[in-house]
Amino acid sequence: MAAETTSPIAGPATSAPPEGTPLPGTPASPALPADRFLNRELSWLDFNARVLELAEDESMPLLERVKFLAIFAGNLDEFYMVRIAGLKRRQSTGLTVRSPDGLTIREQLARITARTQELVHRHALAFEQDIAPRLEAEGIRIVHWADLAESETRRLREYFRDQVFPVLTPLAVDPAHPFPYISGLSLNLAVSVRDPETGAPRFARLKVPNNVPRFVAVGPPDSAMFLPLEELIAAHLSALFPGLDVVDHHLFRVTRNADVEVEEDRDEDLLQALERELARRRFGPAVRLEVTETMDPQILGVLVSELEVDPQDVVTVPGLLDLSALWALYALDRPELKDEPFVPATHPRLSEGETPKSVFATLREGDVLVHHPYHSFATSVQRFIEQAAADPHVLAIKQTLYRTSGDSPIVTALIEAAEAGKQVVVLVEVKARFDEEANISWARSLERAGCHVVYGLVGLKTHCKTALVVRRENGVIRRYVHIGTGNYNPKTARLYEDLGILTADPRVGADLTDLFNVLTGYSRQTSYRQLMVAPHGVRSGLLEKIRREARHAAEGRPAGIRIKVNSLVDERLIDGLYEASRAGVPVELFIRGICALRPGVPGMSEDIRVRSIVGRFLEHSRVMSFANGGEPEWWIGSADLMHRNLDRRVEVLLRVCDDTAQRELQGVFDAAMAPGVRSWELGPDGTWVRSGTDDYQARLMRAVTENAG
Repeated sequence: MAAETTSPIAGPATSAPPEGTPLPGTPASPALPADRFLNRELSWLDFNARVLELAEDESMPLLERVKFLAIFAGNLDEFYMVRIAGLKRRQSTGLTVRSPDGLTIREQLARITARTQELVHRHALAFEQDIAPRLEAEGIRIVHWADLAESETRRLREYFRDQVFPVLTPLAVDPAHPFPYISGLSLNLAVSVRDPETGAPRFARLKVPNNVPRFVAVGPPDSAMFLPLEELIAAHLSALFPGLDVVDHHLFRVTRNADVEVEEDRDEDLLQALERELARRRFGPAVRLEVTETMDPQILGVLVSELEVDPQDVVTVPGLLDLSALWALYALDRPELKDEPFVPATHPRLSEGETPKSVFATLREGDVLVHHPYHSFATSVQRFIEQAAADPHVLAIKQTLYRTSGDSPIVTALIEAAEAGKQVVVLVEVKARFDEEANISWARSLERAGCHVVYGLVGLKTHCKTALVVRRENGVIRRYVHIGTGNYNPKTARLYEDLGILTADPRVGADLTDLFNVLTGYSRQTSYRQLMVAPHGVRSGLLEKIRREARHAAEGRPAGIRIKVNSLVDERLIDGLYEASRAGVPVELFIRGICALRPGVPGMSEDIRVRSIVGRFLEHSRVMSFANGGEPEWWIGSADLMHRNLDRRVEVLLRVCDDTAQRELQGVFDAAMAPGVRSWELGPDGTWVRSGTDDYQARLMRAVTENAG
């Protein structure tokens, strides 16, 4: 079994400092102020606040607002499971560690708690006071038990008896019954009961089952009236504690550390180590306790003590807990309350009318830049792999897989290629957070089919999105390549904005061949023709290009930098952008999420502009552009500008040389940064201000539809 690959490129990455701390050998320039960085965790909360603003936006279709409420809740869950868990783990070491903006971990956690409580309160009120009444006006109601008619309660009592009661397990808490384990993200009822004969109080915990719908339908099948499952259970507590008086009940929810840390040993099977850590994940320490506003202080004290959470980590929520469950309402068949459906178009170069073209023949004529979800993933990237799997002239397919869908047509095509006798090499990154178990399953399926599977590199995650097809044409070997910014996942390709290049450029094919030799063997390759590859080449390559722009500006030649990423955190690159700005280089940053750079500060970043667009599709692509004295360079790839991407992952940035593709990338940037676009602008004080009404994503949808027509 091909379990893991040990490679020289893993060496430097394993010694990289923890994310969120300044890198060694990069002292702050005396000319730059010490407060030049924004806090990354608070910046992430600002991003989630932008998601919340979309939920609060009355101009959005009603169920789209519900969707953004659910996204906000899910985002916050993951933030606590990973980022807050990481801060707490570092705090437990006892070392005094400060973030680049100068805050200790305790100070960061205090500010995060205050900001989180504010956002959670806004989030709950947006639903309770604004969206829920609007839903009710549209016939979609979430009701309380006390609101129900007798006929409705009778029907629900039968449902409880048949579907819910059998899966409930009340757990007593007393000297003979220790406090039970509370699983992460589960809803729970803390129940107070009393012995009617002795008056002795008792305490029990009751888990709200997660394999029963959270919102129970009330009324006929076509009705859109729902009762929260926890209310149905609460109305029947006497059936669960016969012979006792039910005094009170309170809802709570626990979030646990879910950030798996695999102690990678070069002599141990990586899959075994990972599976062991996944088993431990569910028992991670609690990092957040969510309670309702009506929670009894005495019961809260018991929970805080037994769960061993800091009182600072208690989040009080008005109304319903866990609004990520609102996805169930969004799933209702009410198209008039949602965005109009959008059908991705086939890239015009990949079809003739309704007839698909050979991807290989098309690429021999020139590169194709695909922009998802505007261009169909199924008729471009997926078709590329499927045609390669079926083509008798294809000798080999090599691909990296970081995340894919549960019924992945990409994996199916790779299996069919292997069964047809082609050489298929797949690097499946089994350390992809929250997809570890799915990726282990895919890896084993691929291996059983005869694919050569590599399970990642010791010390690094392989995050790059690459596919290489080797084809014999008239006795000559030719290589075809896809390099993209997003995962090989047809489902997220309809929701995430991403870019990809399909090319037959022999330089890119040679580069990717070299990279796969690094990933699967013992190659020491560190330099490439058309690629920048982390952990060795991306930060240094970008810094060199940023400094080159400063030189061009100083010498009066065209200069300019445009960067689109999910997150900008790396201090070296931020300082490089500050220096470029001071040299007169205009810098435009299109950043969806975290930004630790302060734009618009006189004498430091007055030529830097930062814009964020949050909308129907998740902006996910990474693009870098440099004016380069009048000879522009464009790069796309998988790397965000964060420590983990630059130091602890295999990432790829591809230089885009095709003139048409460069013009298309420039058009994307021009449209996003145009005046009047609905977006948020970052100010020097770290605040984001919303402005504009022009929907940038809607404009791109119209353009691709018109072009396809």
